[in-house]
Amino acid sequence: MKLKYRGVTYEYNPATLETTEGEVGGKYRGLDWRFRNLKKPPVLQPSVNLTYRGVAYNNHPIASEEEAATKVNEKARQLMLNKEKAADNRAVSMLYRLAQESGLV
Repeated sequence: MKLKYRGVTYEYNPATLETTEGEVGGKYRGLDWRFRNLKKPPVLQPSVNLTYRGVAYNNHPIASEEEAATKVNEKARQLMLNKEKAADNRAVSMLYRLAQESGLV
């Protein structure tokens, strides 16, 4: 496929993946939709240590499952605490408004 960007033309050939038709997964708007499975797994790029403007980084950062689970648990905890704090703030503002309307403040 020939593409052009800012006056520069180039040839783009997207990677094609061979798939096999799977079983029917369900219906959507009257049409069947199916799962598609890859015939062979995709080739992963090798891990490389790189440097950009003096800062070292890796193209495939490796995080252990424990670290990932800890991050998810911490994020869930923060979301729960934020919801509780928002509910408390809403209740306090409603009570303050009621006190103002009744002439207590």
